[in-house]
Amino acid sequence: MQLPLPFALPPYQRFDAYVPDGNEEAVAAVRRVAASADAQSLFLSGPEGSGKSHLLVAACRESPGALYLPLALIGEGADQVLMGRGAEPLVAVDDVQSIAGNRAAEIALFDCFNRCRDAGGRLLLAARAAPARLSLELPDLVSRLSSCVQLPLVPLGEDARRVVLRQRAGERGLTLEDDALDFLFRRHARDLGALTALLDRIDHESLAQQRRVTVPFLRRVIGLPSRDPAT
Repeated sequence: MQLPLPFALPPYQRFDAYVPDGNEEAVAAVRRVAASADAQSLFLSGPEGSGKSHLLVAACRESPGALYLPLALIGEGADQVLMGRGAEPLVAVDDVQSIAGNRAAEIALFDCFNRCRDAGGRLLLAARAAPARLSLELPDLVSRLSSCVQLPLVPLGEDARRVVLRQRAGERGLTLEDDALDFLFRRHARDLGALTALLDRIDHESLAQQRRVTVPFLRRVIGLPSRDPAT
């Protein structure tokens, strides 16, 4: 997999670490594209925490020569990074909504899309909403993106998010007991991205202090008083 910039990809963004929980059809479609078994272009849409980036990165991991373009992380240089791209066997473009209103980047994505299609490559794109709802200024780009197979994703339910969080904790060598999970879901944003970011902090503090992950420990990491009657 190629990266235009030195982004560190989370090791948990693999197909076998994705909990579908209602997104089984989308996962199967992305797997087919990653395996070169399906040349369709796919557009994934859904709110934060629905696993769009996870699926795009997982597909790139399994497709030699794939290119992953996280537009939100690339920022203002998105048009330059997109320029000339599209000859790769698989191009995965994440956070399309981040270039809405940036005419140069929209044109560059339009050109990238056409180059990929002309070369017989595979395209995976993702955004928080369907193409027509992204406030893109270039009608031709909206038309191209709308021609993709549209796959809306739904956020994971709480039970599935608990499974994922426990799984990701285990990959870090951490154990999250039920009371610790209950505390996190009561006291912190339940978005999976936010919980995973918090897990990084917990992992760092646990290693630094050589502490088990208990409710009192979590209370200190989050910054709550040491005694909290609500818990």
